[in-house]
Amino acid sequence: MSEASVAVHADADLLAQAVAARLVVRLLDAQADRGRASVVLTGGRIAAAVYRAVGELPARHAVDWSKVDVWWGDERFLPAGDPDRNETQARAALLDALPLDPARVHPMPAADGPDGDDVEAAAARYAAELAEAARAGHGALPHFDVLLLGVGEDGHVASVFPDHPVREDSRPVSAVRDSPKPPPVRTTLTLPTINSAEEVWLVAGGADKASAVGSALAGTGSGQLPAAMVQGVSRTLWLLDRAAAADVPPRLRHPA
Repeated sequence: MSEASVAVHADADLLAQAVAARLVVRLLDAQADRGRASVVLTGGRIAAAVYRAVGELPARHAVDWSKVDVWWGDERFLPAGDPDRNETQARAALLDALPLDPARVHPMPAADGPDGDDVEAAAARYAAELAEAARAGHGALPHFDVLLLGVGEDGHVASVFPDHPVREDSRPVSAVRDSPKPPPVRTTLTLPTINSAEEVWLVAGGADKASAVGSALAGTGSGQLPAAMVQGVSRTLWLLDRAAAADVPPRLRHPA
């Protein structure tokens, strides 16, 4: 597993632009190496800003978007098109403007999908989709070049919350009930699946994230905070603005 590194940007706007630039370069590098690339998307205000920034980068045209696989780290179990779904946010901010292959875009099931309101069946369906994609590469999970995560004020990532049973779930995908953050019903990749990604980027902006980010990076919450339990296979990168980095130990802070 990788050691965590931290890059601190002056403000949220610069953070979003920097993450967008890094993401385009990472996808280009993956396509140069493997002929294709894969990304796992997240939700939230910073994520939406990152996606919009990608859409404004001239370098985005260098990516062969028809050979990019798009997955999601978690989803609110709501009807398709609901504005609170991470998929809806990502499509509006970026995906609908890209020449993606629809067969390579893998949203998590919606509450009005083939499984209806059965969130356990929806989670199992997404796990089966992951397994089907993995078969081509002869692995248990598909290859994820980069997996994006937001960080909650309580230190949650994806929909893996502190002191919630999903934190200990070893299945690839879990149904989440009684989420402490609305809506209460969700689906999420579990920590073992998240940690299978080649690179994991934790992106956080704002003073409301400072305590959780600082605790996770200092290791003081390693037994409780999901954010402290995340590690990419080759790289774990924290991308922060100054406000979110306020409680990060000085030895870990590196201006970007």
